[in-house]
Amino acid sequence: MRQARGGVAALALCAAWAAHATPGFAEVRAHWQPSDTVLLDRAGQPIHRLRSDDRARRGAWVALVDVSPALRQAVLFSEDRRFYEHSGVDWRAVSAAAWANLWNTRTRGASTLTMQLAGLLDDDLRQSASGRSLGQKARQAVLATRLEGSWRKDQILEAYLNLVPFRGELVGIDALSRTLFDKAPHGLQESEAAIAAALLRAPNARAPAVARRACGVLRTLRGDAGADCVALDMQVEAVLGRRAFAASEGVAPHAARRLLAAAPAAGAPATLHSTIDGALQRLALQTLQRQVRELHGRNVADGAVVVLDNASGDVLAWVGSTGPLSAAAEVDGVTAPRQAGSTLKPFLYAQAIAERRLTAASLLDDSPEQLQTASGLYIPQNYDRQFKGHVSVRVALAASLNVPAVRTLVMVSPDAFARQLNALGIALKHGGDHYGYSLALGSAEVSLLQLTNAFRALANGGQLCPVRLQATSLPPSLRQGRGGGRAASDSSDGPPTPALSPEGRESKPPAQAGASTCTPAIDPAAAFIVGDILSDPNARSRTFGTDSVLATRAWTAVKTGTSKDMRDNWAVGYSQRYTVGVWLGNASGAAMWDVSGTSGAAPVWATLMRHLHAHAPSRPPAPPAGVVRRAVRFGDPLEAARDEWFLPGTEQALFAIDSEAAGARPASAAARIEPKSVNQPAVPARITAPADGTILALDPDIPPARQRLTLLADAGGAAPASLRWWIGARAIGHGPRAQWLPWPGRHVVQLRDASGRVHDERRLEVRGAAVKPAAARTPR
Repeated sequence: MRQARGGVAALALCAAWAAHATPGFAEVRAHWQPSDTVLLDRAGQPIHRLRSDDRARRGAWVALVDVSPALRQAVLFSEDRRFYEHSGVDWRAVSAAAWANLWNTRTRGASTLTMQLAGLLDDDLRQSASGRSLGQKARQAVLATRLEGSWRKDQILEAYLNLVPFRGELVGIDALSRTLFDKAPHGLQESEAAIAAALLRAPNARAPAVARRACGVLRTLRGDAGADCVALDMQVEAVLGRRAFAASEGVAPHAARRLLAAAPAAGAPATLHSTIDGALQRLALQTLQRQVRELHGRNVADGAVVVLDNASGDVLAWVGSTGPLSAAAEVDGVTAPRQAGSTLKPFLYAQAIAERRLTAASLLDDSPEQLQTASGLYIPQNYDRQFKGHVSVRVALAASLNVPAVRTLVMVSPDAFARQLNALGIALKHGGDHYGYSLALGSAEVSLLQLTNAFRALANGGQLCPVRLQATSLPPSLRQGRGGGRAASDSSDGPPTPALSPEGRESKPPAQAGASTCTPAIDPAAAFIVGDILSDPNARSRTFGTDSVLATRAWTAVKTGTSKDMRDNWAVGYSQRYTVGVWLGNASGAAMWDVSGTSGAAPVWATLMRHLHAHAPSRPPAPPAGVVRRAVRFGDPLEAARDEWFLPGTEQALFAIDSEAAGARPASAAARIEPKSVNQPAVPARITAPADGTILALDPDIPPARQRLTLLADAGGAAPASLRWWIGARAIGHGPRAQWLPWPGRHVVQLRDASGRVHDERRLEVRGAAVKPAAARTPR
């Protein structure tokens, strides 16, 4: 009698425990956490799915109506045929199991589908390798009964299908269907449903065992005990080896990973809201991939694109790689450091203009220059190995001439320029002295995000503002395409969202999105003048021609760049509303073959700008306070007269070189020149370039015709036409200027007259491997 009372008390405790622990269906569904995080665009539409939990693979929660009827029937036939008849515990099955255990007979077992669900809902009821204890089984039965009392049958079946482990790491019917059958659960056919049901009983069984059990389920479903299951054997072999549910899928993997890394450590969210424009993201990816395919024969495999809203800093597109075209698709080209090339020149000229060292009309000498540095002579060259003579700053910047940029850096100094770049959010690894004069030509490494945001500072009047990738849920009024970046950023629907520093790191959340987080980085007048230069198609025609891909119908300002050995190619520019940055190259650092500023990244940039302004105008910025416009003219035959912008106090009407003709010298100075005596010996001619001891390195990735060395001489008292250039026993040219195609070795360059007398000589060395054969390059 005492034992009976003890048993009743134990059951009462189990009932009390179960009543306290029984969750509701809505609660279970609300706590369901997929193993993937879905990235949403600014309109709330999914653009990427990324796995965020490595412990198990769980898909989305699937409603019972979205599960294949064949699968529902197969599960019930396999696990609980009296599911709709019992109240949680199938006492008939319990009796049969007890009798079978008494006689050591194998049976299906007495655990109902509801009892299995109870074991899934409570960790204390999880079955161990040795099975459940008697107490666990009692609590399981009680909880199953309680579930039947508070849940509907369809809710029990739905929860079971979503929570049950199937095979390996796969939990729930969505993960199983997408991984093994590559389809949604509603599309499972009879044979596939039979395989899924077979896995419930033995999740990790070998293929033959799964096939045998699946065959039994399939025969039950069809009501045909003699059904042929030969085809099912092959199907099981194929299914169990399939892994169709990719860990990452969509068009924005790098943006998704960046936002997921910034998510709270407590758990990955099911969704992340981004500022990305889904349609623009897809276009940017497709355009980049198309361009890389076209350049595949020129050894180009990688690229990246970022598009920023000028007003808000919202990232509208973030394409980190070319995806399947790349051997390093996981590398994020938006944040990876690469050599900047000529894209740093706008900031150099802006600094020189702001410091009143130069104006847009100032003349710079584009001629051979040899600068003494701690490591030897630094001899800058233009891309086409040609020199333009005296050019204005406008032409020097727009046409991307290298020698004038280096002369400008000499005025500004590398250290000062490095500080200017840091103020623009371009964090250099070293100080200016480390890079020396090559910093003018972009020898420092920058990221595409840093560089694009620095150009956005030019668009915003010199103000450097953070960018942001994460957005709050947007109000319905803004869920129509781009809808206005400023409105989206200024929305008060939700808390402030984290901003990204130019390096791509999360910065402190601003009090509100807007100018309060911005800092002055460049003088606004200088930023305006540089933008006006970068938008001038006539000024860039010296290098890019008059029909360049950089010319757009809407107003834009753009700069291209190519790093040393053609390892990086850039196009970065802005319109009234957007800033677009494009990088092309190879993640491995391999050099491209014959890819110029306009044949590489520029077509991608131009396509995106045309799309952005297909239905929206882009007008030139209004001149800020502190700039004046004046008519200027140049000494003949330098440049045509034009109107030019100046900082107040720097304007002048005439820009000319007064040292090229004797008549230009003031009379007082001419009077001090002693007339040359008839008997005075003539001044010998001399070589002015190259310097003695020059070492040249041939680049195998640059066409031979582009690597000619310019030889220059001062005729002195000799007739210029009588000068002859010799290298060893070979005559290579005549006159005060000649072009020589170097070949490896040590050489002596001699300047002789018509009679063969040597006036001057220079010793130089040429190093480098042979130039790539023509078959390895594609003609420009």
